[in-house]
Amino acid sequence: MPQVSASTASFISDPAAPWLILGMLPRFSGKRWLAVCDAFSDPLEFLAASSATHKAFGVGAEARAILSAWQRADLDFAPLARIASVLLDCHERRIQLLGWGDPRYPEPLRHIPDAPAVLYARGRVEQLCCPQVAIVGSRNATRAGLDHAYRFAGALTERGYAVTSGLALGVDGAAHAGALAAGGDTVAVVGTGVDVLYPQAHGALTGQIVNKGVLVSEYPPGTQPRSGHFPRRNRIISGLSRGVLVVEAGLRSGSLITARLALEQGRDVFAIPGSIHNPMARGCHELIRQGARLVETVDDIEEELSVWWADSPVSPVPEPDPPETASSGSPMTDDSQTPVPEYLDDREIAVLKALGFDPCSTDQLCSATGLPADQLMQSLLLLEMEGLVESAPGGFQRMS
Repeated sequence: MPQVSASTASFISDPAAPWLILGMLPRFSGKRWLAVCDAFSDPLEFLAASSATHKAFGVGAEARAILSAWQRADLDFAPLARIASVLLDCHERRIQLLGWGDPRYPEPLRHIPDAPAVLYARGRVEQLCCPQVAIVGSRNATRAGLDHAYRFAGALTERGYAVTSGLALGVDGAAHAGALAAGGDTVAVVGTGVDVLYPQAHGALTGQIVNKGVLVSEYPPGTQPRSGHFPRRNRIISGLSRGVLVVEAGLRSGSLITARLALEQGRDVFAIPGSIHNPMARGCHELIRQGARLVETVDDIEEELSVWWADSPVSPVPEPDPPETASSGSPMTDDSQTPVPEYLDDREIAVLKALGFDPCSTDQLCSATGLPADQLMQSLLLLEMEGLVESAPGGFQRMS
């Protein structure tokens, strides 16, 4: 048996390494790794399996090469070395890595259809397991909206809830600040690495959250902000929470994505009404028309919060086969051969490939993609936020 270096042996023996590899395998997101969890009692069994087994679970050639390097303990193989460097960065920067098998991994997040395999955290990770209520809203909130977010956050922490939000400007920042000012717990879910300061204006607030709350991300250290990261992180905000309170939001706000994801995940949605003359209140009014609970006081939230949601796990659904790619390796759509953003995952690409420039109903899209309705709607919402699709009479259609 070939000898391995001390650093290689340390990586191979680290209990977080198998989960990190599963979480960082290229084109292995979504339900694929959850299917692995169902089939194998220990991720090490899957990592040690044959190439044929890996292929049967949807592992592509690039990812299989990484697993082969793992089996050889070959850290000279650059893609595996990069994964090992992420683990080293976490240790050196005191970033805590919570794999799916870690008892600190938050239980509510296990019950959403596309939970991340690993979470990166800075701060008091025990707060991730506290009962949480998310507060989200506009980055361009009015003074009244900021005050509502601040006061509701403080009141919720006094009732024993941690306040969860996305550390964005506007409502998010006010919610985190209100929770901290009340001496409560707060969870910030970011769309970057937890070591990357974004937005810059929240430097002091970020420091307070790391000291008194917890900063969490599904993205490895050093990951810079990208537009596709923020709609995806919203599923974690809602997934961690028992309910989502929308303070102010325009009709095309990312906060509405969080609210819709919350409904798909079985969470409660609350909205604060505003003036009919305030464009930032229109998203809240639309949510209320669709059945969200109108909120005037924190008592309205406590009365509505479900007590059974954590006992209703969502069964993993196998992800459809990945769509074909062009010879350049960039995902392409069928009819126009227009390149699509590289950060889209297989599910969004499959939806784009199924859409044309004439409206297509959700039933037709479910049939064409093999996706359940909740996952299809999540993908459509993300694509709509990216300006790639739009709703139309009769369904959805591509914009370009």
